[in-house]
Amino acid sequence: MALPRTDVSDGLIAELERFETLLRSLSDTDWVTPSRCAGWTVGDVARHTVGSMADVAAGRLDGLGSPEVTEREVAERAGRSPVELAAECAEVTKAAAGLLPLFDDAAWAAPGPGGYDGTLGDGVEALWYDTWQHADDIRAALGQPTERGDGLRAALSHVEIELVKRGWTGTVPAAGDADAVGFVLVATGRANSSAYQGPTPVNIYA
Repeated sequence: MALPRTDVSDGLIAELERFETLLRSLSDTDWVTPSRCAGWTVGDVARHTVGSMADVAAGRLDGLGSPEVTEREVAERAGRSPVELAAECAEVTKAAAGLLPLFDDAAWAAPGPGGYDGTLGDGVEALWYDTWQHADDIRAALGQPTERGDGLRAALSHVEIELVKRGWTGTVPAAGDADAVGFVLVATGRANSSAYQGPTPVNIYA
């Protein structure tokens, strides 16, 4: 079940603000450091993250999250510095903050646009998860610790929604549990573990 609407709306905006701050802290060397996302540098991870929110803010929703759209988001921002991308992040955060209050409860519970398999609220929560997860990808590449925070709650909620769609019936850890971050890494294909075995793979991208 998705988190409450207010939590998701406020959480996404706060996560985007933290992402902007993270981008402004990166050096040129950091920018070209390989990440755990295969074939992507830290800069590529950032380009996709900001690009996804820019697409949402502009209403370009068809195929969002697909390899083709993801490649376009990265390519469109090739050559931009951390500071330049942080500036775009600030712009899309402002756009999102203006857009979210326009949705009432009925719209929040209605099917998401652009062919998304879930409600609009689920889709916004997925954006929150994605921003938190990619910030963690950047931190991991640079040897920095995971920032658990509310973003981890969004990640666990999103993972649970997606696993249930795939027929998974296990128990998702709570955000305060010691294995919460590890579970998200396994469930998003970022780590392998024999701790979660069953008839349905614990991987939302499998």
